[in-house]
Amino acid sequence: MTPTPDLAARKAAQRASALARRDGLYAGWRANASRVACRTLVDVLSGVPALRPVSAFLASRSEIDPAMAVRDLRRRGHRVGMPVVTGRGQPLVFRRLRAGDSLVKGVFGIAVPPETAPRVEPEVFIVPLAAFDRRGYRIGYGGGFYDRTLERARLRRQVLAIGFAFACQEIGEVVRESFDQPLDLIVTERGVIECRRGR
Repeated sequence: MTPTPDLAARKAAQRASALARRDGLYAGWRANASRVACRTLVDVLSGVPALRPVSAFLASRSEIDPAMAVRDLRRRGHRVGMPVVTGRGQPLVFRRLRAGDSLVKGVFGIAVPPETAPRVEPEVFIVPLAAFDRRGYRIGYGGGFYDRTLERARLRRQVLAIGFAFACQEIGEVVRESFDQPLDLIVTERGVIECRRGR
C-alpha cells in the first residue's frame, strides 16, 4: 500500500492545501460548525439500531469535533469504539469508549481508551479525513490505516462508512489508487453528500 512517488507528491499537495484551509478556520467557527454537523450526523444515524456498534474518533488539532454525536450515540445504547493504531501497515482496532475510563496516550500522541477497554467491531464507521471529493474518496493523514480497516471490514460484513469533515476540505478530485476505500456518505456542516453513485 505504498503510492508511487508522483502520486504520493500529488496526494501530499492536496492534503496540505485542504489542511491549510481547515487550520485557517476561526476556532469559534469550528466549534459551532462541529455542532451543526453533529446534529446532521445524529439525524443520519437515527435509523441505525442501537445494537449496531459504531466507530468514531476524538478530534485533534483543527479537526471537526464529533463529541456531541458520540454522546448521543452512547445515550442511545450504541457501543462506540475509538481507533487504535497497533502497528505500521496494520488495520486499526477499536476500543470501546466507556464512562469512567481514563484515556491514555497512543501512537502519534493521540488519546485512546485504555487496553482494558473491550474491542468493538464497528458496522458503522465515522471516519476522519484531511480532504475528500464527491465520489467518496478521501485523503487521510498518510498511514493508510482506514483503507486497510475498511477493506478488511467489507470482506467480513456489511458496513457503512461516513466521512466527517468541514465543507472547506472538499476538493475537485482526490488522487486515488487501487487500494483506496471509498466512503458511502460525507457529513459536513452544510449537509450530507451521498457518494454511492458515479464512482
